[in-house]
Amino acid sequence: MSVQLSDELVSLLHDRESIKLLATTDESGTPHVVAKDSIHISEDGTIHYLEHLESSRTNHNLVRAIWFDRRVSIVIIGTHQSFQIKGRPLEVHITGPLFQKHYAEVRHRLGDVDLSGVWVIEPLEVINENPEIRRQEEEKRRPFFRHLDRLAKPLKGI
Repeated sequence: MSVQLSDELVSLLHDRESIKLLATTDESGTPHVVAKDSIHISEDGTIHYLEHLESSRTNHNLVRAIWFDRRVSIVIIGTHQSFQIKGRPLEVHITGPLFQKHYAEVRHRLGDVDLSGVWVIEPLEVINENPEIRRQEEEKRRPFFRHLDRLAKPLKGI
């Protein structure tokens, strides 16, 4: 089931300075992670990934993800923020209005380049990867998963 992305995350996705990573897997399950600045949020809450190369490993892995119902992971990193979105590729547009819209934008921004397809990814889970938030969540969920020295009474003079 699709999840709604927070305003904070949407803002981070729109930020051209944020780092966006897309992780897919190949036929043997080996991860393939690439930095992609062509990841955007759409009006309907899905994520659009613009693939420029038909023969890219990422494109092949996304096709496989649709065939075999595999998930992908998108990490967005900003200043003092980091989120992971786990999602499912739903479809790829290689023609039509959605493709034409993104194709015109890409050519305007980057010049004489190709656009192989516009992948639509449904966000299924969002994880805030901020270290302090993750630490607080872990301590709440697993209060006994601490190093013993943190539980011991502090020694005088140390």
